[in-house]
This record gives sequence, C-alpha cells and structure tokens, in this order.
Amino acid sequence: MAATISYDAVEVGTELPAQSFPVTRDTLVRYAGASGDFNPIHWNEKFAKEVGLPDVIAHGMFTMAAAIRVVTDWVGDPAAVIDYGTKFTKPVVVPNDDKGATVEVSAKVAAKLDDEARTVRVDLVAMSDGQKVLGMARAVVKLA
Repeated sequence: MAATISYDAVEVGTELPAQSFPVTRDTLVRYAGASGDFNPIHWNEKFAKEVGLPDVIAHGMFTMAAAIRVVTDWVGDPAAVIDYGTKFTKPVVVPNDDKGATVEVSAKVAAKLDDEARTVRVDLVAMSDGQKVLGMARAVVKLA
C-alpha cells in the first residue's frame, strides 16, 4: 500500500472526513481478548463503580486506535502514519444497553511539516457524550 493523498493537493486546514465509532460492551470484551487487557474496569460494572468510575469504560488504547482510523482511512495506508500520540482526557463510558457509546472523531491538517519528506501534521478531536476524550491527539503522516 501507499498513501493515496498527494502532499501537493493538501492545504493547512484541509478537513478529513469525520467518522463515528460505536462502542458496546461486546466491543470491549472482544478488544480485551485481542489485547490481553482484562482489567475489570473495562467489563465489570460493579468493580468499575467501586473504584469511582461512573460505569464500565472503554480501553484508552481502543479509543486511540479508533480515532486514528479517520487518518488511515483518509490517507489510504496505515503505514503512512509515522508518529501518533495523545493524552487521555476523559473516559468513554459504555453503558450496559443495546446502544453503548459512540466516539465521534474529526480531524484536519494542521501543518505542512516538510516539503521534501512530504509530511503533514494532522490534529484529531475525539468526543464521546459531549466530552473530549482525547487531548492533543496528533499524527504525522507521510503523503504521496
């Protein structure tokens, strides 16, 4: 695979297509199995509440991975993301119902970093239940 977005066609301020990612308890169980992270705050409501959380919460790394999909889907190649970091600001609370939670992600090109390397910085905003769940979410992406 190779990036399908041309560096020359992108301007600072270019908005990437926003996406919404549903998160249910089933999602969390599957992620726990895949990641090996079986911390009970991610699947045991009683335990989560006993430690002061409002309910079961999504894994931070799951939230981070969902958010970067906006970038990888846009650029067309996951390997084009050469750096990615964020701070976890609020948990994604996942109620035990048929709806769960939703992580809504938007992103835009914040800077053109290097004409020769054809890299840009993309800033992401991830929200759930009206609250920002990732802070300073930024990716450096190598474009075509």
